[in-house]
Amino acid sequence: MSELLQQLILDELSTNGLISDSRSLILPGSSAPAASNDAQIAVLGALNSLDSRAMIHYETHEEFSHVLTPEGSQIARHGSHEARVWAALPAPGQGSPVTPAELQKAVGDEAAKVGQGRAFKNGWIAKDGKGLVKAKSEIDDVTQAQLREIESSGTLVEGEAVLSDLRKRKLAVQKKLQWFTVRKGPSFSTSIAKLETDLTVEMLTSGSWKTANFKSYNFDAEGLPTDGGALHPLMKVREEVVSIFLEMGFAEMPTSSFVDSGFWCFDVLFVPQQHPARDLQDTFYLSDPKISKPPPAEYYKRVATVHEHGAYGSMGYRAPWSDEESRKLLLRTHMTGISARMLYKLAARVKGAEAGFRPTKMFSIDRVFRNETLDATHLAEFHQVEGVVADRGLTLADLIGFMRVFFRKMGIENLRFKPAYNPYTEPSLEVFAFHPLLNKWVEIGNSGMFRPELVKPTGVPDDVHVLGWGISLERPTMIKYGINNIRTLVGHKVPIDNVEKTAAVRF
Repeated sequence: MSELLQQLILDELSTNGLISDSRSLILPGSSAPAASNDAQIAVLGALNSLDSRAMIHYETHEEFSHVLTPEGSQIARHGSHEARVWAALPAPGQGSPVTPAELQKAVGDEAAKVGQGRAFKNGWIAKDGKGLVKAKSEIDDVTQAQLREIESSGTLVEGEAVLSDLRKRKLAVQKKLQWFTVRKGPSFSTSIAKLETDLTVEMLTSGSWKTANFKSYNFDAEGLPTDGGALHPLMKVREEVVSIFLEMGFAEMPTSSFVDSGFWCFDVLFVPQQHPARDLQDTFYLSDPKISKPPPAEYYKRVATVHEHGAYGSMGYRAPWSDEESRKLLLRTHMTGISARMLYKLAARVKGAEAGFRPTKMFSIDRVFRNETLDATHLAEFHQVEGVVADRGLTLADLIGFMRVFFRKMGIENLRFKPAYNPYTEPSLEVFAFHPLLNKWVEIGNSGMFRPELVKPTGVPDDVHVLGWGISLERPTMIKYGINNIRTLVGHKVPIDNVEKTAAVRF
């Protein structure tokens, strides 16, 4: 159809030299002029194609007309609502007044509802007791006459004010019709040659590009708007969690060491070297290189001693110490090892002098890795949020109070605490929150007071206590956004449009 229409336009120009009004064209397969808007849209497509090859030039003209809506067409045939209301009423003294209920049955609900108001406004009807009667013996149904005029000519002699009123009443709508004047272009021809749009390898190899006709670039065409960047839902929740920590006076710990040693990931936390969590089933170990650089000698000796023989009031594990196990390189399984490393650096700065120690609050948010079986709630890679507070005289009550304040800032107020076991905290507490959508209690974190076997070897003063706790980042994100499968939150199958459209979170 497009090529036939293009050829029709070229032939018309070849014969007459000008197409003054494109509505006069008779399209292929039709016997009537192309007067409709749909026909002119087809003409515009053909003109744009020819104009891009400089074969023609065209000018655009616009005309506005009005057409009736279904309601307007009904009024043009049967009369306006107000006229129908007037016609259904008796003249004064010539019959019983018509009640509103009777009027609805006579003319219909819509006509009775709309027509009464306009008929009263025009002074056509009046009240007589509890009913309605005619107030005039004759009326002029102007609305019907106006709509019939629009139906026949597409406009009104009364002008725009009346047309605007009819549009507001949804009795008529305005339509725009484009038509075109067409002239020959500098490359006018009656034969349509397909222009090349791409310079291909085959053209360069054969040399056919030298004689090929290429389509000109349209430098005025606007390209598609570029998409802006978007934060992943996890990152949106992370930003909110970071803002809560900073508001509470915490400093962020460095978390760039994805690869760590068994010493920093397990040994310093008083996790026994025979613990099942250190097996290949739960931990990703590196094959090249396998062994880490040696840790600080004095600290290493203190940690090994408390494991093998006990110290600081602890009897230790009374199990042989393996330097090989301690030096194995692995992908970190949690963030608590970073907390222990920061406590060691803090103690090294003050050299154990009690006057030099200052209370500290630190947090970290980053990825950890565990050799998990993938399912709806578990991944081999996820994020952990951890916080520690170190000060003199801290107790379990301080830990509970701190967590209540923190989770309240996240919008979680209904908490429960359950005693638990961790190798590196005593006492330990699991934190549960009531989920109103699931109507049950769900675990949202783990916490405890760091054991002396962890804290004392770092070198901090003896009366300094450390409380710590952690949660996953994925769980509050899934709850916040109503996600029930972690694989639809993280991974290569997550739709990009979901990331772009996800709203910012506010706790």
